[in-house]
Amino acid sequence: MILGPRRRDEEGMGAARAIGSMALLSLFAGVLVAGLAIPVAAFVGVTSNSMARGFDELPLELRETPIPQRSKVLASDGSLITYFYSQNRQDVPLSKISPLMQQAVVSIEDARFFEHGALDFKGTVRALVNNATAGQTQGGSSLTQQLVKNILIQQAATPEERRAATEVTPARKIRELKYAMSYEEKHSKQQILENYLNISYFGDGAYGVSAAAKHYFSVDAADLNVTQAATLAGLVKNPVEYDPVTYPENALRRRNIVLSAMEAQGLISRATAAKAVTQPLGLKITRFANGCVSTKAPFFCDYVQRYLLQDKSLGKDRDERLHTLETGGLTIKTTLEPKFQRAADKAVHGRVAPTDNAIGAQALVVPGSGAVRALSQSRPMGNDKKAGQTYINYTVPKSLGGANGFQAGSTFKAFTAAAALNKGYPTRTFFNSPQSMNISGFSQCDGQGAGSWQLSNSTGAGAFTMTNGLQKSVNTYFAQLERLVGLCATTKMAAKMGIPVPDIDDTYPSFTLGTIDVSPLDMSAAYATFPARGKYCKPMPITLITDNAGETVKDYKPDCTRVMSEAAADSVNQILRGVQSPGGFGAALALDKPSAAKTGTTQSNRAVWYMGYTPKLVTSSMIAGANKEGHWKTLAGQSLNGEYISFSAVGGSSLAGPMWADTMRAIMDDLPYANFSTPGSLGAAPSDTPLAPKKEPKKKKGGGGDDRPGRGGGGGGGGNGGGGGGNDGGGAGPAGGGGNGGGNGGGNGGGGGRG
Repeated sequence: MILGPRRRDEEGMGAARAIGSMALLSLFAGVLVAGLAIPVAAFVGVTSNSMARGFDELPLELRETPIPQRSKVLASDGSLITYFYSQNRQDVPLSKISPLMQQAVVSIEDARFFEHGALDFKGTVRALVNNATAGQTQGGSSLTQQLVKNILIQQAATPEERRAATEVTPARKIRELKYAMSYEEKHSKQQILENYLNISYFGDGAYGVSAAAKHYFSVDAADLNVTQAATLAGLVKNPVEYDPVTYPENALRRRNIVLSAMEAQGLISRATAAKAVTQPLGLKITRFANGCVSTKAPFFCDYVQRYLLQDKSLGKDRDERLHTLETGGLTIKTTLEPKFQRAADKAVHGRVAPTDNAIGAQALVVPGSGAVRALSQSRPMGNDKKAGQTYINYTVPKSLGGANGFQAGSTFKAFTAAAALNKGYPTRTFFNSPQSMNISGFSQCDGQGAGSWQLSNSTGAGAFTMTNGLQKSVNTYFAQLERLVGLCATTKMAAKMGIPVPDIDDTYPSFTLGTIDVSPLDMSAAYATFPARGKYCKPMPITLITDNAGETVKDYKPDCTRVMSEAAADSVNQILRGVQSPGGFGAALALDKPSAAKTGTTQSNRAVWYMGYTPKLVTSSMIAGANKEGHWKTLAGQSLNGEYISFSAVGGSSLAGPMWADTMRAIMDDLPYANFSTPGSLGAAPSDTPLAPKKEPKKKKGGGGDDRPGRGGGGGGGGNGGGGGGNDGGGAGPAGGGGNGGGNGGGNGGGGGRG
């Protein structure tokens, strides 16, 4: 900012002292009437004494407060996501405002600005003469007085204050004059001009010269040329009447008046002025986004906004935080990775259309920090339901603008395994797992019994360890493991990993089959605990907030907690890597870098999941059946992006898995190579650990599986069968097809997730 000495003539200094003593109020009452644009009738009954009393009762100085400025939201690479503002303004120093712009506004608004004090007496007398001879009211307010008026308007918080700041009365003019006098004593002329250009309204939603230059001409304020500067300077008097978008002829005429003033005052040459008046307006309109709807990542943006409105560092309540966001001139750097967002959008939209009776969604989270790299869903943001639009963010929890969530099926088996491993139960923990069973002996966290549970599975029956039981997603194995570990320990482990367990004291054995509602973001953050070697990190969409001066408002750090041992987490990773190994459900979806996964399908085929990850990134991929109103439907018999989905084709690996692979393969080159850690010792196994006998018994014969997608063995029932199944998860085969399986839930809690 350029700060120089103030230049005032003897007239200006003497006048200021005279006004300070109020003698001039009586002497120049008539001048104030005309020169300050106050109708004579307004002064009827107003004496110089009453004016003096009002003047003396005013505070000595104008209270200065920050003016509203827009906040901007940036992606992790610094690219713009959007703005939030109540007034589209960004302050700039005078050094970054074109000298031609400075000259233009001074020439038309206050030509003697650098010569007089708070009140321009020559201008006031000239206005008096014009008013008397022309029969009209002409203002004579100095640029400083105009600035004071604008500040008072900005500070007005109530209708009464706004009326007092704008009504045409002697009281208002006297107040402005006194404040202008004190303002001139505290600020240099350069500071006053800078503040004037930043606070002024230039029409069409553009506040301040920086926003106006960008809006009308798509240039920085520093780069305004003479015709552009003259156009903007002409707007200040009446931004509506001279709006170049709505009234271009008015704007052109006003611009040429400014150019003539600049020439008359020797600021530009006659030749320059003559050429400039022949030029068109040359508008190049730029519209500034305000909010999330029109952005390239609308639901990530919405998540960021709602996250900020819950952040106490921006204010004591939601209203104060919103005010800070819309007026504070903040720069908010987020965790969004634009390339990842584009990849997720392409994958999701390529598999699920906006108007399908289904919702596709993905959430991408970095292990070890909780940084959210992308959020994508198949239904775009908007209110046109016929086009499939919605304002519900299906990727996040309800508290952050989401829906109630979705059951996640057999993906919850990983939480049971984690609880067991963290207690020291080894991966070779062994159970005979029949096709169906009735099981009891569960206790809730409050000590109450959880009743009995009838369930079945279709992924084969026989003897399983934790390794192949999780890889094959055997329901009856995990029912027994959950009972061994404890229902309370299992639910507490999931809760520690960020899963929103509604009531820890009121859960049921079917918890291990994913019968509570969760969001894709919940699941990504929870599964990120495994590659983070046992540390759960809360999802984090923001890394840094700075103010308009570049000072740090808040530096966000990962909020991580160890919830299981490294050995337990490493063991889960080792098991889930098998899902994408030859013979696993997700073998066809394997990447060219180390990865792991778990599939899940819910009862009635309402949702399918694929929780896939590398050591560096977790991506939850989900497709749920839902009509335009958001009411849940089965996926079987629906069409996804024009492709009919049969009952046998509904599965985590067959529907959600390919959508996951589409995203991950598009960004593989951007993920550094990393391998999972080799599991260490879990310590001594608990004494009640059931281990396989030295000679492992043969599996029971019965339904045998096949490797066709969506089918598989059901013990004793064959093919599609097996006690209350649905159809996912099942037999492992080269194609990673699901079997037809799992749990009818029965008993307490109901619902059966399938592998």
